[in-house]
Amino acid sequence: MGIKAKWVTKINAIKPGSWLSALLSLSVGVGLHVSTTQAIENDAQTRFDYMARNVQTMLDARIKTYADLLRGTASLFLTGDKVTRDEFRRYVAGLDLPNQFPGIQTINFAHYFTDAERDRFEAEMLQDIDGRGRTARIVPQGRRAEYTVLSFVEPGITWVDRVGFDMQAKPRGGAVLAQARDTGELVTTGAPVKTGSVVMGLAMRLPVYSIPAPFPDRTQRRAAYLGTVGMGFSVDSLAHGVLDNMPKNATRLVISGMAPSDEPGNENGYRRTVFFDNRPGLSRDEDAEFRALLPVGVGGRGWDIEFTVKKRSLYSQIDSVLPWVAMLAGTIGTALLSALFQTLSSSRRRAIGLAEEMTGELRASEAKLRKTNDNLRRLAAHAESIKESERKRIAREIHDDLGQNLLALRIEVDLLASRTSVRHPKLHARARWMLEQIDATIKSVRQIINDLRPNVLDLGLTAAVDWQITEFQRRTGVVCELVSDNHDLHVSDRCATTLFRILQESLTNVSRHARATLVRVELAVDSESIAMTVSDNGIGLTKAGGQKPGSFGLVGIEERVKILGGKCIITSGPHLGTTIHVSIPAANNLLSVTSVPAPAALAPAFNQT
Repeated sequence: MGIKAKWVTKINAIKPGSWLSALLSLSVGVGLHVSTTQAIENDAQTRFDYMARNVQTMLDARIKTYADLLRGTASLFLTGDKVTRDEFRRYVAGLDLPNQFPGIQTINFAHYFTDAERDRFEAEMLQDIDGRGRTARIVPQGRRAEYTVLSFVEPGITWVDRVGFDMQAKPRGGAVLAQARDTGELVTTGAPVKTGSVVMGLAMRLPVYSIPAPFPDRTQRRAAYLGTVGMGFSVDSLAHGVLDNMPKNATRLVISGMAPSDEPGNENGYRRTVFFDNRPGLSRDEDAEFRALLPVGVGGRGWDIEFTVKKRSLYSQIDSVLPWVAMLAGTIGTALLSALFQTLSSSRRRAIGLAEEMTGELRASEAKLRKTNDNLRRLAAHAESIKESERKRIAREIHDDLGQNLLALRIEVDLLASRTSVRHPKLHARARWMLEQIDATIKSVRQIINDLRPNVLDLGLTAAVDWQITEFQRRTGVVCELVSDNHDLHVSDRCATTLFRILQESLTNVSRHARATLVRVELAVDSESIAMTVSDNGIGLTKAGGQKPGSFGLVGIEERVKILGGKCIITSGPHLGTTIHVSIPAANNLLSVTSVPAPAALAPAFNQT
């Protein structure tokens, strides 16, 4: 009892975390064993998929070569009005099939004709078929509305017995040929090619027309249809060498297709026929094999290949040991990590708590900063609005009070100058001098009014921009261009003032820093935005050009645009000039767009008072 109590005490002394760590370590080890086993099988599956696609690609490439040769043979019938049997024989002989295309067993051509043309066809085409006076008749016997009769078959010695066979005699054959004739597509047949009772291979056929394709409709295809050119090839030759790089005694390739049934009572049906099997009679074990069923042929149509490989043949020697190694490493590693985790867990929790506290303070600071920025932006917008209103008020008072007083004073001095021109020449001279001073003062007052708030803004944004760049060109000599598609834009007073001030600031920067000889100003408007682009061909901005202490020109432009909810993009490069593009939402800002016949329509805005 004392020993038992001692063990119970030791077991109770073990912390629950230790049991959890042991269970976790064992679970990780088992999980790594399972996942490693699955990864090895997935890797083998990937290699098998690659092998299967490689086999499919090789077979498709060989069949495509045969199909291309068949198309070349079909083009023979476009070289003249009529191809003779001797010309066809010489053409096939020139292909050198035994050396260049050893898999091809026969190339043939079947003429298409109607029952009304049958007698002429038998008289012309089925006489002296082998050059030794041998003739053939159309088989099977009987009259039919249409025929597709094998007339040219090469090599002739082996396949001469096929001459005269009507491929439309069977309904299924006629339907396939009719479909090929109407579509112009190459067709493949699942039925094996036989000579007597010996299976030689598979066949493909291609319709032949009297004129080159394409044909816009089925009617024209039928009118130009001459017949069909065909090819039979050996399946053994087709599959030769395909499995050379595959695991020996573990790979099986079966080529099959749907062939017409020869079973009694099922003559109109189809059944799957095996044409090639490199390991016939081999038993199948689904759990121990990788298996893929893939189509081969022209455009993936024709036959099927069943590619099978034993799983064990794709595993390396280390693959059987690797899952256990992974299990051991996972168990030991997890145990060590669990011990380290228990040691560091308390400090990690404290670190997480501190990080969460700091993150909360940072988010609060960011929220306060965003609120401060919003308040500053609203304050700037309010200040800008007050400033523009004050400018407008001062400009109006100067115009109404000082301007009118100066105008009245000028009238009086001009009257004085007129009355003293004869009797008092000295007084007249003084009056003329005073008149010139008054004119200069009026001009200066007008300039001040325009600087405060140009009256040309009342004529529309386009007119104001045109006036400003004209004044800039006159003052600096820099050539200016305005592109506005002959549209006069009328926008809200706030939007017009903002765009006008941005233009003034941009032109000021050009005159001070750009060393430009050309300035281009573009105005554009659509259903969503009002855009203005100011570009020059000057020296461009340096890296710190827009961040000099005390320099707020570009910053001011960006802030003006943001106040209206718009966007500002500034692009520049050394000796590439500078482009300032601003876009302001058209909603609540665009009043109207008026088309004008020519830029000259804006001329009155230049002489405003």
